[in-house]
Amino acid sequence: MSASEATLRQSWHHNARSWIEAVRSASIESRQKVTDQAILLAALSRQPERVLDLGCGEGWLLRALAERGIETVGVDGEATLVDAARASGCSPVHLASYEALVDRNVDIGRDYNLVCANFSLLHQDIIPLLSAVGALLCPGGALVIQTLHPWSVAAGDYQDGWREETFSGVQGQWHPMPWYFRTLSSWLNALDMAGFQLAGLQEPQHPQSPAPQSLLLVAERRNDPYTAPGQDAV
Repeated sequence: MSASEATLRQSWHHNARSWIEAVRSASIESRQKVTDQAILLAALSRQPERVLDLGCGEGWLLRALAERGIETVGVDGEATLVDAARASGCSPVHLASYEALVDRNVDIGRDYNLVCANFSLLHQDIIPLLSAVGALLCPGGALVIQTLHPWSVAAGDYQDGWREETFSGVQGQWHPMPWYFRTLSSWLNALDMAGFQLAGLQEPQHPQSPAPQSLLLVAERRNDPYTAPGQDAV
């Protein structure tokens, strides 16, 4: 694990309670005006029966989907966030690091119609994780990723690399958080290398803003190239 990834993990430990308060008090404007609704509508459009929320945080998306009759399961690596999610809803929520998911050291279920990753892929090496969660999807299942829009946050430096989030403008006691910026082509290459193909791309935007608020990717597992359509792999 790199120093930046270790600091990323530590920052979530320090910032967990401030994050819970920020989400539940609706103090992050972009979430309230655009991005929460965007990920929810993207998930509902797939009409899933079972959804895994990867990096579920304090559980707001779990609750929103469960209220609509969808079976939901969450997983997160920060204990404070997991405790908050468990206390606020009826969905099972697992405490597990992404490394544990990659190594398959934890059973979080399988045969999901949908895996959602809502601003939760912030580390550098995401390909093994994407591949691991792809194995948890049922046939016809999909992965929905919402992330920072690379064009909007590039700040003149449009190349992959570590950046820092200071949470300026959001109330709370925050520690700076490193996160890994990737270009659009880098996102698409990561999906391809993890065995996915792009099924949809959205750029959620507030009508009064000139810039997109996020990038939303919908991906499906790529068909086995050795399997002819309508035939089972041998």
